[in-house]
Amino acid sequence: MRTERAVPGLLRAAVLGLFAVFFVLPVVWLVLAATKTDDQLVHDSPLSFGSWSALRANWDALTGYQSGAILRWLGNSAVYSFAALVITLAVAIPAGYALALTEFRGRRALLIATLVVMLMPNATLVVPLFLEVNAVHLIGSMWSIILPYACYPFGVYLAYIYFGAALPRDLLDAAKLDGCSEFAAFRHIALPLAAPVVALVGFFSFVANWTNYFLPYVLLPGSDQVPVQVGLGTLLDNVPQFNPTAGAAAVQRPEVALATLLAITPVLVVFLFSQRFLVAGLLSGATKD
Repeated sequence: MRTERAVPGLLRAAVLGLFAVFFVLPVVWLVLAATKTDDQLVHDSPLSFGSWSALRANWDALTGYQSGAILRWLGNSAVYSFAALVITLAVAIPAGYALALTEFRGRRALLIATLVVMLMPNATLVVPLFLEVNAVHLIGSMWSIILPYACYPFGVYLAYIYFGAALPRDLLDAAKLDGCSEFAAFRHIALPLAAPVVALVGFFSFVANWTNYFLPYVLLPGSDQVPVQVGLGTLLDNVPQFNPTAGAAAVQRPEVALATLLAITPVLVVFLFSQRFLVAGLLSGATKD
């Protein structure tokens, strides 16, 4: 009996151990790499701490690269991500509500189109988006990134699932009997109850916007408005070990590790502050009232 009870515990320990090896250790290595010199990064233990002075030197070198380009890239990413997030929430949540709870001509076709676009890889949409943005002469501007980011069909689908499965219809019917319009019922009843799914859509949209590399790389050629993901690619191109032709603008590997930490910190902060709502949003459509 003791052996049978010990087996689940051993399995859990094995799964957690594998998780730590494949997911936690690389992050720990990345954090420690930013505290080392390039020589220490190669010759010292991978999980050893360097020094605070090396961390400060890496910070000074990174912020001095191209007159503080890393800070400019982070600012660009913040502008693109948050501006697109506002538009996404303003469009995706009402669209999901309309698809779930209202009847209109073309509703089924619009839902199918949303699902098809959601399932398509982002890379397949880059060329059509480039042609559309070029047609309205927005290539190289901030709107060439914000507007495509704001089109988030996955957010529409999440809102559709929530409103169709978890929102009590009796509340909406009672509100309409009391004289509420469709918009008033959405504004005063559906939207307050949908706070978890709003947080869920907002989080996924923000992460998708912040981590997008290919679209800004194509739509912002040779621009100083690139986000941090494209900026990290620029740093990698100037690491001598990765690019032997790197000249005076050479970047050391610990500086790239520090830049990577700066790039992922906003996503981590948003996740930590919104995880309670994320769990509620993920479970909100699991059962139907």
